[in-house]
Amino acid sequence: MANVPITVAHGDGIGPEIMAATLEILKGGGARIDIEEIEIGEKVYLRGISAGIEPAAWESLRRTKVFLKAPITTPQGGGFKSLNVTTRKTLGLYANVRPCVSYHPFVRTKHPVMDVVIVRENEEDLYAGMEYQLSPGVMQSLKIISRPGTEKIVRYAFDYAIRNNRKKVTCFTKDNIMKMSDGLFHKIFDEIGAEYPSIEKEHWIVDIGAAKLADTPEAFDVVVMPNLYGDILSDVAAQIAGSVGLAGSANIGTGAAMFEAIHGSAPRRAGQNLANPSGLLLGAVMMLVHIDQPDVAERVHNAWLRTMEDGIHTYDIFREGVSKQKVGTKEFAAAVVARMGQRPEQLKAASYASAPKQTAAAAAQSRPGGTRTLHGVDVYIVWPGADTAALASKLGAMTTSNLKLTMMDNRGTKVWPGGAPETFCSDLYRCRFLSQAGIAAGEVVELLGKIAGAGLDFSKTENLHNYDGQRGYTLAQGE
Repeated sequence: MANVPITVAHGDGIGPEIMAATLEILKGGGARIDIEEIEIGEKVYLRGISAGIEPAAWESLRRTKVFLKAPITTPQGGGFKSLNVTTRKTLGLYANVRPCVSYHPFVRTKHPVMDVVIVRENEEDLYAGMEYQLSPGVMQSLKIISRPGTEKIVRYAFDYAIRNNRKKVTCFTKDNIMKMSDGLFHKIFDEIGAEYPSIEKEHWIVDIGAAKLADTPEAFDVVVMPNLYGDILSDVAAQIAGSVGLAGSANIGTGAAMFEAIHGSAPRRAGQNLANPSGLLLGAVMMLVHIDQPDVAERVHNAWLRTMEDGIHTYDIFREGVSKQKVGTKEFAAAVVARMGQRPEQLKAASYASAPKQTAAAAAQSRPGGTRTLHGVDVYIVWPGADTAALASKLGAMTTSNLKLTMMDNRGTKVWPGGAPETFCSDLYRCRFLSQAGIAAGEVVELLGKIAGAGLDFSKTENLHNYDGQRGYTLAQGE
């Protein structure tokens, strides 16, 4: 069989050491790969490239479409963009997959039978990075949840469950508060879940779901979440399973994929032959499945499991009375290679089948139609004074033939009409102008002209639409 080209980046800190160990193990396992190396990370940042990756490196990534990446160091200070986020969004790597497995009794854990896979949406949510300063005292970050983005990740989670003989998919959201954004994620989970009758389905509010995951992870199987919740809880799940250092990660798109450890570059441990390569190695095992080498993935994974069983451990998981030998990075890699062809005797042996081609994107291109009518506008006014009634009086005089001031809130809580005197107010007020019937966009322009003419400082507007007769915006607290 022909070798598969892959792009490899050795990274920063402990990255070069754990990558060398990982590649040695892959070679020992018979991986059929041809390696193209690129440089990323700290040295690239310090050459003045804020993305942390040379423009020419994208040519390799687009050619191989498979990226095995060691951890990198992002310099402190502003102006440096996250390379992980850039790579995921540039290449459309919409699904982040993190198996979180306990290896009791060889690795300390409070959850001996934990085997949970976190499937995290990877492109949108608050990680869209759309932020604004609206006033001297108020910042805003926009949470973006789209129907096609959610359809892709939810369908991926159910397809993953089918491919890997998983029995249940759980959705975590906070749709009791974010009824529109998280509400859409939950709604689509229910819609797509109905297409998979053989898979058990459930939904948890993320706060109590996170508590349950930390306390009783054996109650979960595959968990699918929006980006921010998935980022946080995949680290929590990996740590309570035993160690963040043992967890690998896959970032899957329709045309490319990236595989990595979930931990950082640990520069204080660099160059000491101490680092545990297991997280990157297990990411590489996921890569082998992705490039249709399940035989090699199985051989490598089982050799690693046998090494763990035999008590050959790096310093981070070494325990007196459990571990048999404390080894360095290079020695650990050699121990895994020496066990190629062996299988674990106590831990569950790994078994892989060929991964089918991705079909999620093709099934996720829906663009809902329906009617949209403009009914008003929210105008964000910078008003440093504490006299809410005075602001309401000024704005009340600035109506058009259809638009009337109906409500003002501060940080989402209604302060006019009938606000509570105890409500604390910042220097930014959302002022809602509504019409009983649909309006033309020109009326919003006319209203803004009046507000500007009165010398009031508005920093932002949001048009208020109805969709198929249903309100496309939320009410304020107390409205």
